[in-house]
Amino acid sequence: MTDPSIRGPRSADPLIVLRPWEAPEVTSWGRLPMNAVDRRAGALSLDGDWRFQLLPAPSVEPGPEWSSSHVPGAWTMQGTDDLPRYTNFRMPWGEFPPASPAANPTGVYEREVDVPAEWAGRRIVLQAGAAESVLLVHVDGRAVGISKDSHLAAEFDLSDVVRPGVRARLRLTVVKWSDASHIEDQDQWWHGGITRSVLLYATDPLYLADVTVRTRLAGELRVECQVRNASGALPEGWYVTGELDGHLLAQDAEFDRFKEEDGRVSDFLGEARLNTVVHDVHAWTAETPELYDLAVRLHRADGSVADTSHHRVGFREVEIRGRDLLLNGERVYIRGVNRHDFHPLTGRTVSYEDMRADLTLLKRFGFNAIRTAHYPNDPSLLDLADELGFYVVDEANIEAHDHAHEIADDPRYTAAFVDRVARMVLRDKNHPCVITWSLGNESDYGANHDAAAGWLRRHDPTRPLQYEGAAKLDWADPALASDIACPMYAPIEDCVAHALSGKQTKPLIQCEYSHAMGNSNGTLADHWAAIESTPGLQGGFIWEFWDHGILQRVNDGRPAGRGGAGLYDNGVTAPGHRWAYGGDFGETIHDGAFIADGVVFPDRTPKPVMYEHREIAAPVRLEYADGELRIVNRQHFRGLEWLTAEWSLALADGGALTAPADELPDVRPGETASVPLPFELPEGRGEAWLTLRVTTAEDEAWAPRGTEVCLPQVRLRSAAAAPVPADGGPPVEVDDSGLLVHPLLTAAPVLSLWRAPTDNDELGGAAVRWRTWGLDTLVRKVVGVRREGGSVTVLAEYDTWAGVVRHEQVFTRVEGGVRIEETAELPDRLDDVARVGSVFETVAGLDVLEWYGQGPWESYPDRSTGAPVGHHSVPVDALFTPYLRPQESGGRHGVRHFTLSAPDATGLSVALDGPRQVSVTRYRAEDLTAAAHHDELVPRPGCVVHIDAAHRGLGTASCGPDTSPAYLIEPGTHSWSWTLRVL
Repeated sequence: MTDPSIRGPRSADPLIVLRPWEAPEVTSWGRLPMNAVDRRAGALSLDGDWRFQLLPAPSVEPGPEWSSSHVPGAWTMQGTDDLPRYTNFRMPWGEFPPASPAANPTGVYEREVDVPAEWAGRRIVLQAGAAESVLLVHVDGRAVGISKDSHLAAEFDLSDVVRPGVRARLRLTVVKWSDASHIEDQDQWWHGGITRSVLLYATDPLYLADVTVRTRLAGELRVECQVRNASGALPEGWYVTGELDGHLLAQDAEFDRFKEEDGRVSDFLGEARLNTVVHDVHAWTAETPELYDLAVRLHRADGSVADTSHHRVGFREVEIRGRDLLLNGERVYIRGVNRHDFHPLTGRTVSYEDMRADLTLLKRFGFNAIRTAHYPNDPSLLDLADELGFYVVDEANIEAHDHAHEIADDPRYTAAFVDRVARMVLRDKNHPCVITWSLGNESDYGANHDAAAGWLRRHDPTRPLQYEGAAKLDWADPALASDIACPMYAPIEDCVAHALSGKQTKPLIQCEYSHAMGNSNGTLADHWAAIESTPGLQGGFIWEFWDHGILQRVNDGRPAGRGGAGLYDNGVTAPGHRWAYGGDFGETIHDGAFIADGVVFPDRTPKPVMYEHREIAAPVRLEYADGELRIVNRQHFRGLEWLTAEWSLALADGGALTAPADELPDVRPGETASVPLPFELPEGRGEAWLTLRVTTAEDEAWAPRGTEVCLPQVRLRSAAAAPVPADGGPPVEVDDSGLLVHPLLTAAPVLSLWRAPTDNDELGGAAVRWRTWGLDTLVRKVVGVRREGGSVTVLAEYDTWAGVVRHEQVFTRVEGGVRIEETAELPDRLDDVARVGSVFETVAGLDVLEWYGQGPWESYPDRSTGAPVGHHSVPVDALFTPYLRPQESGGRHGVRHFTLSAPDATGLSVALDGPRQVSVTRYRAEDLTAAAHHDELVPRPGCVVHIDAAHRGLGTASCGPDTSPAYLIEPGTHSWSWTLRVL
């Protein structure tokens, strides 16, 4: 390689001549080794606006005209013509590894840096937090170094190229596409730029090169330090001390210089070991994230401090015993989610406040684990996970999805695989939250994985490693590079069968399951019921946390960027803006709305599935049988003393009772206690539901006092059969088409078998069948109208490709309204429709829905555990859930009766013959089906009301299993009835 210190024009720049973007063997040049010494405190921040040019290729010389770009930040989000692109696994260009396209956006960042005069005689280091995807560093025109890996920091020693007290010109060149892009082919937006903070720091020439902290549950602490001297050989007499919460650590042995394999003593690397035993140690767990402050100090011979490293230490042990993953000896459930670094205004760049908001939200909804999909997240995330309490699967920045098979065994990429895994481990090894290492994602399985696994096992034997690409070959094979069976989207039936087969050898924890694209996550509760009842199953990680919608200006199609702050709320964008997904920035190769597959909207507003998960993961559950009420503590390590609760009793007739907040009984983890019923059950015929509203008793690190934690509920009394309203009054009026005439309806009730397809319906194939059958274009044909006394019977038929559907409606005048009795007969070949029910539309002005049933948030037949039965009231406009691609939403499951009312309390009421699926929105199914984004929707003035005798489950078929057979709609006869009254 040409000497990088040679000066000259860009065409002769040795870093350019090397063409590192096409050399997978070159992972870095001039980059310092990764270590776990945090240098952020006291560093000089270089964040802010830099001079910037975006060049069409790395070989092009910068011109005289400069714009500016904010660091950290992706240039794709800051007004350039290089816009974000989204692909799931396809590369956005056709070149094969290791080649990259000739048209290769290259960002040149430049600024002056005033190097502090007081740094004279010190070692001066530049840290670039992350750059996508190749970073070239120059100072005053001199080549300094190269780094690859878009999600780990790169450090360079500038001591020989800057002078303290003198201004230096720093240039960071970022090449967007490279050989490394082929192993960063993750399911996310493609960006370019410097996406994490840049800083400059100084150390004494004698410095801590690395610190490794290891703990045991019994309170044992061992600290291993590496010491170097930038001036050359280590001086005589140096030593290391340590304090843990103010208590001095003992020296394990004399401090020594590192010995080479041949026994020679190195003059340049020293090692020191410290240890102590903490008596009555407070263990670290996700439920009880107890941390101790550790300070490690490097001293010169005269006792003065040359360097200090601070760490937060958690005492915990991770092990695999048989087929169980144990944390501190306990088999814990992994209630996890996959998380990308994402923000709708800044793309890959996230602030500390953003990350804290992410984790506090997850904590409030019952999550206890994070998989850093599919790369090491910003280092502050692990600090927060240590503090707030999360189990972390730390994943290396390796995904070769489009060319996985070729790259897995390609020796040109071996160094990159090992480098990325090793640097992640070296950075994150001291975090108690990290309980498992991951070799990456969806990159097949080959020699490169085994090479990385070999290094990892040697360096850190205290944690298991996992890799789905290896585990998928055989969930039980102990020879593969995965200590955990971690499949993706495996049907729960297969997981249970494996656990019961007698062949299981490893814990089974799905690295991805319950794909959250659009209106999804059906059968999540069924999944967890199987996990909790089947030894060998331990949980998994929902895909994923975020909907990755980028806030886009509709008028020019560009990202709103930082100027978009305040232009969204509750998942909805301001007029003139929308959430962009694949294809919205003009890219021709893309994967559409597959980027919108999170449990929260792009602004972090929780989707309804979050409430489902919160109840599934609740620390407290109720049981009621044979008149006995029991409270169950579902935690692994913590009692209930941190919680308080209040009881409420919901009665079908509208009555409700509440009891004041009180402490919960002393129930240890995993135990159950009987408690007296808080109310005397009133006499009556209707059902009665007892709910315990559980809240935080005091402030927690992730929630203030009084934050709702869960709403466990049990039914104390079932409903008795409701009396049929007596006939009476003038005959029901129907028109010549057999349609009900009613003053509050603008469209009479007719049969509905179609829903606006969810993403699961579209990608899973159900919507194709429904369209083939013609369910989206049903034509009603009246074949008979019969009047008998006060009743009118209307017979209608609907032709479908699968046969004729027959629908009968009987309208009967009853006291105060009309009873509608309906029957639909579906032919045998119509064996999986979206819904069977009635749809009608109301006059404008009925703007509030009140109902008795499950709520208050959206729920569906296979996603209803998190919606307690009770009396609920919600404005109609708030019932609709704004999934990024418009689709079926806003349903409420298990509704018994409801009213739609105007501000003056006029309106209509509907009493149902039993718990039914009901939705009330401003949109017809065809409105939602026709729209790609919400800015295309025009709300109707009245309400569109669906009452379903049966509604198909949601499932997760966009990527994973469809809903279970129990939630499919069978052919045959479906009957339902309801009574419509005027308020």
